[in-house]
Amino acid sequence: MIKSTRKVTGKIDEEFLKRLEESLERLDSWPTVYMFKFIIPDSNRSYALLRTIFGDEARLFTKHSSGGKYISVTVKEMMLSPAEVVERYRQASVIEGIMSL
Repeated sequence: MIKSTRKVTGKIDEEFLKRLEESLERLDSWPTVYMFKFIIPDSNRSYALLRTIFGDEARLFTKHSSGGKYISVTVKEMMLSPAEVVERYRQASVIEGIMSL
């Protein structure tokens, strides 16, 4: 599994997503369970918006920051293709204050 090692904050970096998709196409067999990691502001609204991006079968794990300002969210979901992974990152990028890891 390939993990994104670049933080994508707010506006999405299309060049980065293109490279990620190309890497995923080369290294993984599809479909596969993909692990997403996000940091969002600690608010019900941010979490609810993020939750709606993923299907009912997705597993979400959360951890609150020690200062109480942020939530780390790990999502595991079956993805059918690299394009589907990239689309999830695009959808998440509209959430105010989100960081994709």
